[in-house]
Amino acid sequence: MESITKELEELLMQRSLSDEQLLEAASNAADYRILPDVSVIKVGGQSMIDRGRSAVYPLLEEIVAVRKQHKLLIGTGAGSRARHLYSISAGLGLPAGLLSQLGSSVAEQNASMLGQLLAKHGIPYVDGAGIPSVPLALAEVNAVIFSGMPPYRLWMHQTSGSVIPPYRTDAGCFLVAEQFGCKQMIFVKDEDGLFTANPKTAKNPTFIPKISVNEMKEKNLHDSILEFPVLDLMQSAQHVREVQIINGLVAGNLTRALAGEHVGTIITAD
Repeated sequence: MESITKELEELLMQRSLSDEQLLEAASNAADYRILPDVSVIKVGGQSMIDRGRSAVYPLLEEIVAVRKQHKLLIGTGAGSRARHLYSISAGLGLPAGLLSQLGSSVAEQNASMLGQLLAKHGIPYVDGAGIPSVPLALAEVNAVIFSGMPPYRLWMHQTSGSVIPPYRTDAGCFLVAEQFGCKQMIFVKDEDGLFTANPKTAKNPTFIPKISVNEMKEKNLHDSILEFPVLDLMQSAQHVREVQIINGLVAGNLTRALAGEHVGTIITAD
């Protein structure tokens, strides 16, 4: 290991940061997982939070109960209010970076609301500046809430043909799980999982219990329950090589998924 570190240090002093030999040496460095016993949960904005009390309260009760056995990072989606903002902003001709900031504000509002509802249980909401305090909160109460929108803001990656930010809250929550080297990534939605077509708009779509990223791309499942850019993030990930999508409207699904049961749809990177 010492020889790898020495080689990497020498290359960093001599080569461009895009040099192939340097990149290979960096990839061979020690693989350290920061929070390997923590599960990341993404609570959908439109699918769960926008439904209000009937959807949110039972899910929060389940979270409070299950955090006794599991450490949880709880990310929030943006939902319908963000979509409304995207519509207005795109009509005004504003760029993706500004739309990203607007979407972030809504995800933060949702995180703040969940934080207030869970405050009596000691579960805090942390913003970007509060991320360093996450380990302490996890050690004390086993759960932390954060906004799922990645902090690209004006630096949001631009895609051809659309100003809608491609990396939104699904991607943001996955990136947190990957960068912290977390145990698992669970997306809590309002459908049983992935289908061959959008079950909200298509007639009689077929449920898919398990699928790989390549299979999803081959089937062109762009109108899927998961943001499509997450698939590329999964294929380049080192730690989180699969994600699980569950129906949060069904009581007990989250508990079962955290326990390792195959609930909903599992998407694998390989």
